[in-house]
Amino acid sequence: MIKNFQNLVMRATKPLAACALLTLSVATYADEAFSFTPYKATYTAYKWGDDVGEANIELSQLGENQYSLLYTSKVSKFFLSDKRSEHSIFTIDDNSVIPSQYFYNRSGTGPDKALKVTFSHQGEGKISVDNGETFEWQGEFDNQLYRLDLAKQLAKGETSLDYQFVNYRGQLRHYGVEVIDDETLSLPYGKIETVKVKLIRDSKKRETFAWFAPSLNYALVRLQQFKDGDEQGDIKLKSFVTQ
Repeated sequence: MIKNFQNLVMRATKPLAACALLTLSVATYADEAFSFTPYKATYTAYKWGDDVGEANIELSQLGENQYSLLYTSKVSKFFLSDKRSEHSIFTIDDNSVIPSQYFYNRSGTGPDKALKVTFSHQGEGKISVDNGETFEWQGEFDNQLYRLDLAKQLAKGETSLDYQFVNYRGQLRHYGVEVIDDETLSLPYGKIETVKVKLIRDSKKRETFAWFAPSLNYALVRLQQFKDGDEQGDIKLKSFVTQ
């Protein structure tokens, strides 16, 4: 029982998932412009309706066309804890996201984990994982960056998307994304209009929904995940500051 509860708490901060659109109302936002504007977003993490911690996403510009996307979270309940970070270094080329390096760290109850992934674009291009795995790079994103591309595509009015990426375990994965609907949310941040999307996995056991706000440059404002119908975690926007 303790192990099951531990897994539930840890899943509450797993990186946000990608999503996309299938419905009529998306056209409403088709003319919205997207920009890689630096920002910091803070979220409250919930489990079974209880406030169990906080998560942050920060987009920063490091230099000309070079950016950093940092995700951090800290969750605890009773004697269980989970602390995570994901850090992506990437460039913008012709308004496209090009991954460079990805770092993942997890500590707390249970085993600690760390991972580094390097994307090389010289020659044929390759993806090097610090566990020894090497893949041919064919345009894959890292575990975070597809969310930035998703925001850009939603701003263009796209309703169905497909992503290949390297996950936080250093494995190649595929997600489909489809838009569900427009929805007005009441969050700790306040009331806000959003586009709701669903992440499509090969496995039917897990369901992930995400909400993006056109008024905040299509930033993620809520992420909710289920496994076998049971809620695994829910994060909701608390504050948003452009930098």
